[in-house]
Amino acid sequence: MGSQRNISEFILLGLSYNQNIQIFCFVFFLFCYVSILVGNVLILVSIRCSALFYQPMYYFLGHLSFMDICYTSCVTPKLIGDLLLARKTISYGNCMLQVFSLHFLGMIEIFILTVMAFDRYAAICKPLHYLLIMNRARCNLLVLAAWAGGAIHSFSQFSMIFQLPFCGPNEINHYYCDIFPLLKVACTDTYITGVLVVANSGLVALVTFVLLFGSYVVILFTLRHQSAEGRRKALSTCGSHITVVILFFGPSIFAYLRPPTTFPEDKIFALFYTIIAPMFNPLIYTLRNTEMKSAMRKVWFQMIFSEEKHN
Repeated sequence: MGSQRNISEFILLGLSYNQNIQIFCFVFFLFCYVSILVGNVLILVSIRCSALFYQPMYYFLGHLSFMDICYTSCVTPKLIGDLLLARKTISYGNCMLQVFSLHFLGMIEIFILTVMAFDRYAAICKPLHYLLIMNRARCNLLVLAAWAGGAIHSFSQFSMIFQLPFCGPNEINHYYCDIFPLLKVACTDTYITGVLVVANSGLVALVTFVLLFGSYVVILFTLRHQSAEGRRKALSTCGSHITVVILFFGPSIFAYLRPPTTFPEDKIFALFYTIIAPMFNPLIYTLRNTEMKSAMRKVWFQMIFSEEKHN
């Protein structure tokens, strides 16, 4: 049964009322979004068109880059467009779709980051059995499990929000539709729903972060017994993963693992996991990764020279 409501749209209050700040944000976030698209497409094409595609770590990295593009595209294009408008609105249907999509894609990202940590654990701690553990069939199964986990999480979150009655006011103090801001404008007692959201999103983020942190601690202890070159290569790869995990999970835990209310800082922290982290992921995974940089040079040089020959 659908929710009882007499509103057809929500008004988004956005990041700031100041016109100069909005112009600056428009230019900055447009640059960020273009960087996200270009950087992640470069990684996707470079992996798919090289031998790296058959290595589990880069196979998962390709999926992470695809998720970054999809995840940020749920929010950033509308944010950029709204910065040029005096009145920022979103229809009820699009708002519900945004809630579902963000939690679906965000949870897939969390599970893929977890799978990538497991891959590094297997590669460093179980090197002799690595190819057996991370065969392509198992890699596909892990990605499928990430999608299934994202669907289960997002359907449970969406079902709670969809049942809420909205009868006014319809102003959301955010730049996109998220659960806590929506709970604030629902015209019913949302305490139980808020607790369930914290248990679902907040605890999942915290438990996953603790597991990831623990796995990297085990990996670092294991590295003591490896050669200097092996330690350097492993630390470079793991350092990239740890940086991405902190960028994504830190703000997410602040946003969802707390009493179900809203704070002025929410919008700033949300920028980290919706825009900043997806923008830095390509840089983090390529600047310190010799294999990735080499593959990108080969693939794109081949494309350029091939194009010149045809001309």
